[in-house]
Amino acid sequence: MVKVSLRGDVHEFENGVTPYQIAQSISSGLARVACAAKIDGEGCDLRTPIEKDCEVEILTFDDPYGKKAFWHTTSHVMAQAVLRLFPGAKFSIGPAIDNGFYYDFDVERPFTSDDLKKIEEEMAKIVKTGLELQKFTMSPEEARELMKDQPYKLELIDEHAGKGEALSFYKQGDFTELCAGPHLMNIAPIKAFKLTSTTGAYWRGNEKNKMLSRIYGISFPKKAELEAYLEAVEDAKRRDHNVLGRQLKYFCNSDYIGQGLPCLMPKGTKLFQILNRYIQDKEEYEYGYVMTKTPLMAKSDLYKVSGHWDHYKENMFVLGDEEKDKEVFALRPMTCPFQYQVYLSEKHSYRDLPIRYGETSTLFRNEASGEMHGLIRLRQFTITEGHLILRPDQLEEEFKNCVKLMKEVMTDVGLYEDLTFRFSKWDPDNKDKYEGTPEMWEEAESAMRKILDDIGLEYTEEKGEAAFYGPKLDVQGKNVFGKEDTLVTIQIDMMLAQRFGMTYTDQNNQQVYPYIIHRTSLGCYERTIALLIEKYAGALPAWLSPEQVRVMPITEDQNEYAEEIKKKLLRAGFRPTCDSRYEKIGFKIREAQLEKVPYMLVVGAKEMEEGKVAVRSRRDGDLGAISLDEFIAKLREEVDNKVCK
Repeated sequence: MVKVSLRGDVHEFENGVTPYQIAQSISSGLARVACAAKIDGEGCDLRTPIEKDCEVEILTFDDPYGKKAFWHTTSHVMAQAVLRLFPGAKFSIGPAIDNGFYYDFDVERPFTSDDLKKIEEEMAKIVKTGLELQKFTMSPEEARELMKDQPYKLELIDEHAGKGEALSFYKQGDFTELCAGPHLMNIAPIKAFKLTSTTGAYWRGNEKNKMLSRIYGISFPKKAELEAYLEAVEDAKRRDHNVLGRQLKYFCNSDYIGQGLPCLMPKGTKLFQILNRYIQDKEEYEYGYVMTKTPLMAKSDLYKVSGHWDHYKENMFVLGDEEKDKEVFALRPMTCPFQYQVYLSEKHSYRDLPIRYGETSTLFRNEASGEMHGLIRLRQFTITEGHLILRPDQLEEEFKNCVKLMKEVMTDVGLYEDLTFRFSKWDPDNKDKYEGTPEMWEEAESAMRKILDDIGLEYTEEKGEAAFYGPKLDVQGKNVFGKEDTLVTIQIDMMLAQRFGMTYTDQNNQQVYPYIIHRTSLGCYERTIALLIEKYAGALPAWLSPEQVRVMPITEDQNEYAEEIKKKLLRAGFRPTCDSRYEKIGFKIREAQLEKVPYMLVVGAKEMEEGKVAVRSRRDGDLGAISLDEFIAKLREEVDNKVCK
């Protein structure tokens, strides 16, 4: 017998019992909605035999891991439908992702929207049968025979053959797939699904491999959930910065310039400037940073000392050929080795520390073409980069202040509530990827974990996501389509100071190495602009809006009065414009609303006579006629308090 803890209650079951059988013992209803399980915190298939005392959790669709099992099973249903409709198709992989699933196929021609409709119809027929999924294992030799007509599966089988392990398969009716799972017990719960798009994708993401046809999809246990999801997708499309940002003239692209190299237009540049001035003032005057300005490129010698040449060269833009040229340069992918040269330019005592270097840093990274997306992933971008040189006894306080600064900044721009946090650690099984000894990594990771726990920050841990020189706190955000990216990083570095010979004189007059914190506060300006456009659907808060007020005379007789109002607003520190075109006032108002201007000041003969302005709010509509001083006071309060609505 084994003892199983379920929500704190301990039950005894026969050795080898599965989570699904446990769910059945609780209620048929729970077994019906069960998607996967966790045994001692580790996600697993419902069919997993339990052979020791443990804690078990039955997961439904409401759990992220349960969703993945549900979507993974739906991907198999889709593949089964594709093979029925396209018998010659070769299938590769079909995983669950953050928002649904996909499957890659090798077919004679790319799929069309009509094909997706036919595949959906075939999937509906398959789901109605309620087929059970049977899990079994085979030796590599048996697996090769079973998958002899599927070249992509044979490649995967060959990779696993050397490990001496049996290979896992799942079978549902006439479809069998090499797969680790987890999966539902049967396909009956898949009540609602939609194939959302089809695109090309290189086998294993390598552009040197064959281009396959990928189908994306989503599924739910209830039709109402699918309808709500599809409605949310339409809202996401309306908010997509890649569309809205161009419509509102924040940025544009040019094929002559290249992919991942957008041009910020006047509105985008103004927003960049607003954010940049805000960050520089906050860091310099509130948090004690000193600002540097360092070159955009350097000789390869610098990157060889820092370790970037060994660990990051493939992501850098290299200028020159090491075999032919006396000097080879590279555009900088990060600023740390440059700011270290500033530190090394003079001697330092323990009394000088901490030194907080800040810089608005333009960086260059050779991203793959398939990764480019609007302003979110670029080949040239600008970040709020900083490096803190400090004594070991200052690490905790300075790291906490970096987190505090990040929280204040992200709260001010309205993004903090949407963030998640990841403690990114090294992978001791892949030591070639990292600098330093296991002892150094243990020290750095222990220090970071203690700090994060003291702060009370909720975070996940991810092995293998650390920088090559130290662990980091990754502040994660998602775009409107659910794609997650890192917005801000705060990293502990106990290694690079030694590489560069960076020292300070301690209390005992000894030369010792400092600790370093690498950090950003807002992160990448372009990425932040993208997320702001999406969060606010282009209607940015007044304090961030490139154009805060538009003054609109009703007739030409009020043009001079409108210009006076504009000048007073400018002197008050705001960003106004004046629309004196010979157009009807209704047209001007509609245009300003479409351009998401926070406030419109309409001035006609009455307003001019009374020395007032008729205020229209983008958010609240007509606010009536008030004096300009009253309006300035209202706008001042909203801007100074950084109201995010």
